[in-house]
Amino acid sequence: MSGNELKNIKAKAGYELLFMQTDWGFGGTRDEFCAAAKKEGYEGIEVWWPGEDKAIKELFDAVKKHKLEIGFLCAGSQSNITEHLTSFKKSLDAICANTYQKPVYINCHSGKDYFTYEENKQIIDYATAKSKSSGIPVYHETHRSRMMFAAHVAKNFAEKNPELRFTLDISHWCNVHESLLSDQKQTIDFILEKAEHIHSRVGHPEGPQVNDPRAPEWAKVVEAHLAWWDKIIARKKKNGERMTILTEFGPADYMPTLPYTRQPLADQWAINVYMMNLLRKRYQ
Repeated sequence: MSGNELKNIKAKAGYELLFMQTDWGFGGTRDEFCAAAKKEGYEGIEVWWPGEDKAIKELFDAVKKHKLEIGFLCAGSQSNITEHLTSFKKSLDAICANTYQKPVYINCHSGKDYFTYEENKQIIDYATAKSKSSGIPVYHETHRSRMMFAAHVAKNFAEKNPELRFTLDISHWCNVHESLLSDQKQTIDFILEKAEHIHSRVGHPEGPQVNDPRAPEWAKVVEAHLAWWDKIIARKKKNGERMTILTEFGPADYMPTLPYTRQPLADQWAINVYMMNLLRKRYQ
């Protein structure tokens, strides 16, 4: 599917495109971050749940002031499943119970790649139940080191848990499978049908982030990512559903750097804004 073909799809009433900005790598205050995101034209932000009361209030004050939507990241970090699940539940419960502003979605860095299926399934089951009770969509990100670290593994989880929905950050899988996934088309198409939120970073077979998607040497991998995202957008337009996209090119060391100085090879913020404008023009 090409960009022109997408434009020929008449979106049903209800289709809405929201672009979110990441605070990953931003050095200023919450207010400065929200002001900068708003100025660039973002509809919202995606951040980790702060945890502490003062930080929570500062965040929501800034979001309200600048009239932004918000999506939250949620995860556990412990290597013991019992402790991990307890931590995950605490964060997810707090996000859903907050009385400041209802999140547009919650994006989970779910489980661990070395947890068993049964251990990771506890996280899926809790997230599914919490999404139903709160009315907040809860997604599981296709992320290295987490339970959805590889395409075939994510497919197995989705087949056995039909209500599971994804945040697609397919840049990770390009790296994990050391390819542009042409040999897993059936699996990828299956995942795309269950993807509700996109992290629009561009990866390649040797890494999760190209140094600059504007550079001509990356045209092939950029086109591969656009082709995957196009399929999700086409479904959303046909169904008249909201689509959220986070621009998530990261800072050093996700951003390649020069040796010795660790100077980034490109401007992270500028790249994310470029991706937002590119995709808005393509998908609006």
